[in-house]
Amino acid sequence: MGAAERHTGTTVTTAPADHGWVNTWTAMPQLTEPGNMPPAPFTGKDSVLVDTTLRQTVRVTAGGARIRLRFSNAFGTTPLTLTRVAVALPLDGRAGVSTAEPGTTRPVMFAGREPVTVPVGAQMVSDPLDFDLRPGSNLTVTAYLATGQASLALTSHPGSRTTSYLTTGDHTGDNDLPGSAPVDHWYLLSDVEVLPDHPATATALLGDSLTDGRGSTTNANNRWPDQLYDRLRSHPATKDVAMLNQAAGGNRVLNDGLGPNALARLDRDILAHSGVNRLIVFEGINDIGTAAATPDAQRTVAADLIAAYEQIVVRAHAQGIHVYGATLLPFGGNAPYDDAGGLREATRQTVNHWIRTSGRFDAVLDFDGAVRDPDDPRRLNPVLQVGDWLHLNPAGYRTLAAAVPVPLFVGPAR
Repeated sequence: MGAAERHTGTTVTTAPADHGWVNTWTAMPQLTEPGNMPPAPFTGKDSVLVDTTLRQTVRVTAGGARIRLRFSNAFGTTPLTLTRVAVALPLDGRAGVSTAEPGTTRPVMFAGREPVTVPVGAQMVSDPLDFDLRPGSNLTVTAYLATGQASLALTSHPGSRTTSYLTTGDHTGDNDLPGSAPVDHWYLLSDVEVLPDHPATATALLGDSLTDGRGSTTNANNRWPDQLYDRLRSHPATKDVAMLNQAAGGNRVLNDGLGPNALARLDRDILAHSGVNRLIVFEGINDIGTAAATPDAQRTVAADLIAAYEQIVVRAHAQGIHVYGATLLPFGGNAPYDDAGGLREATRQTVNHWIRTSGRFDAVLDFDGAVRDPDDPRRLNPVLQVGDWLHLNPAGYRTLAAAVPVPLFVGPAR
């Protein structure tokens, strides 16, 4: 029986096809750490977000006239009930504002009703909603939770670099949220999808804090994926490429850290997303930096990282997704990653040599070459780093974005 067919008694009926949807925004779900929980009174002794309105803004990439949302309870240990959900355009189209543009608020339904309960470990997809989203615009998503999460296991994306707002009571239909509490985190919302007016594709990014945007400007959307998207949008041949940032600070390829390891989350965060036909892998520096600075440990992490990249390529290729590998950036001068004996630097060089020369990736992005100090290649260019010799400033992220060849995104993935 085909995927679009179902049996009803003795009759076979054909369900409408669900083609053409493309993810236009996403954030990697992870378990909220204590320091990133909502402030009082929105976090209690054994529950969170009770009788709370949560307003968030996200910057979409591909545009469309129909949208749907995904909410995640991936790390929740109790069912999560969303009492009411609405979308709107933010005031003046700005990111990180608490006010919705008057007249733009629309209710969001799930199977034609509200509320919706998200089971433990699951996500729920909203009904399609006619709502015109321009490419590169901001969207406001407001959710009211009457009963909240009946535990402190809250799913979120702490590194939002975007301000969200919390207030008591149901204010989903209000334009303004006076007195609301600002927090620079996203909670529960994991995806926005669009039905584009014409064919579009999505490029997903698997990464850590350098892709999540540590060192970028809050509410400015100047991480390197944002700036790469702006480049692609300015070219007619790539203006319909969506950019999906599936990175988290502290994340690792091989072992869990802040969020599940990259191999464990590949299916959820990359392969299961709508419209993805390209993947950029830019991750591994935390694996090197957290492994012991001994010859045996560093030989092991180099071999294991290379084997993991092989796995990512094989699994992505099986889904028709082409994979671009990015070289790892220098960290000379960073404490604690930079060891006196240079063993971790030697591992980085070994891994980068494999990325550049193995031929396993469909293309190589030489991020290392773009931002290293020409006078000391063990370090980042001083004018491009944020001060810790590990993360970049907005100019550094612009340099990474400029190092990605636009033709890699023209036409079918290759």
